[in-house]
Amino acid sequence: MSALLTGTPLAGRVAVVSGASSGMGAVTAERLAQLGASVAVLARRKDRLDALVQDIEAAGGSALALAVDVTDREAVQAAAQQVADRLGRADLVFNNAGVQLISGIEELKVDEWQRQIDLNITGLMNVIAAFLPHLTAAAADGRPADLVNTSSIAATRILEKFSVYSGTKAYISHLTRLLRVELGPRMVRVATIEPGMVDTELPDHVTDPDASELMAGLLHDIDVLQGADIAETVAFMAAVPRHVNLTEITVLPTAQAV
Repeated sequence: MSALLTGTPLAGRVAVVSGASSGMGAVTAERLAQLGASVAVLARRKDRLDALVQDIEAAGGSALALAVDVTDREAVQAAAQQVADRLGRADLVFNNAGVQLISGIEELKVDEWQRQIDLNITGLMNVIAAFLPHLTAAAADGRPADLVNTSSIAATRILEKFSVYSGTKAYISHLTRLLRVELGPRMVRVATIEPGMVDTELPDHVTDPDASELMAGLLHDIDVLQGADIAETVAFMAAVPRHVNLTEITVLPTAQAV
């Protein structure tokens, strides 16, 4: 995607990006920093976070690496305090950590079910719990405040063997709608982004041969989304005037039909 935003429309803002060690999270963190935000990057892989911070700082940006497992509530709470102490209270949260593990329901891969529930749902809720006070405080001060949750088109598509993954993403999409009812009147913008096929490492976690074949076919046959496309979309959502909330954005490769 060609850059749509220029200058530093996010100057003075403090952004938090979870799932920032690779893919959409890493590229979005770089883009938000490029547009002027100070960025805290959260993920488990400290080496990747450190490299990302080095890249951001080498380009003139400001960033903080916090190695944290978002399924650990106390660790996320501690990370939120570190953000406040070192960068200031967050006013933009890209709640992006997640995992995709596809299998037929009768295979009873209950450990994989639980891993997806723990990360895609519990991890997402832990980030919300830790940073919501930051967002409401920013809004009360008259500043923009954004919570952007990463869902997927799987939230609404009926895809064989995607039951648990799709269920977790449907939770995220509907939760976001419900949160907006409570937080919108307080001027906290709540939104979800639902990408189609993105060229990230998520498909690498898929071991089911049917799902792997589907994803490999899309990657081979069409011009799929790149992390930069998602980054630009999130940046645009955060840069519009404070009274504008782009609540649900589905981003698909033009040629993707499923």
